[in-house]
Amino acid sequence: MYLKKFNLKGRNAVVTGGGRAIGLACVEALSEAGAHVIIADMDMKIAAEGQAEMRAKGYNPEIVQMDVTNTAQVNAVADELNKRLGFVDILVNNAGIARSMTPAEVTPDEHWLNVLDVNLNGTFWCCRAFGNHMLTAKKGSIVNMGSMSGFIVNKPQEQSFYNASKAGVHHLTKSLAAEWGARNVRVNAVAPTYINTPLNAFVKSDKEMYKAWLDGTPMGRLGESDEIAAAVLFLASDAASLMTGAVMVVDGGYTCW
Repeated sequence: MYLKKFNLKGRNAVVTGGGRAIGLACVEALSEAGAHVIIADMDMKIAAEGQAEMRAKGYNPEIVQMDVTNTAQVNAVADELNKRLGFVDILVNNAGIARSMTPAEVTPDEHWLNVLDVNLNGTFWCCRAFGNHMLTAKKGSIVNMGSMSGFIVNKPQEQSFYNASKAGVHHLTKSLAAEWGARNVRVNAVAPTYINTPLNAFVKSDKEMYKAWLDGTPMGRLGESDEIAAAVLFLASDAASLMTGAVMVVDGGYTCW
């Protein structure tokens, strides 16, 4: 009974920023559970590399170009995929950027707007575009990528723009869940800790920052992409059928202190 709840056979899933790191791990997790997955990425080279990696493992995701900040393109992709595939059951809003280590007092307008545009606006545009189809069908599951940074202020790096964007994703998740819950569309989020991805690779050459990250984490290590993908799979599946508006913290205990 319980394992069946994780079975996604016959369902279609879109993962934004799905060409590498956490996004690609989500593609693999959803594929392994039986879903047909579409990697939506603005960089088709990265998308194709991710697709090739999945094919080597026996999965066959599609790829589609989509810039989450371009509302016209997001709407067009959502309409085309729902028309061609019949229905997109699952949306994972993974696309995001950080651009950390810039103090608030010297943060340029472009920097602030860019991070908010990708992380928060892009998440909303995708929720709106794919969510409209889900609301019409009266079913669907959306998983947004938040962050522990939506709950705490990271140190020692300055990143007020990133923290604000992820706090916005968390409250957007709750707001959409409240609006759409009665129409059987679930909206949840995952809030990861520091994950061992190319985005965070720089920290291993910064001994002071790396020590601060690990010392602030009760488990004393970075997370791995598959550990986040496992949480995404759970929230996307029927195993989480009573969950909406939840922000699942997967942080190695970081927010305990």
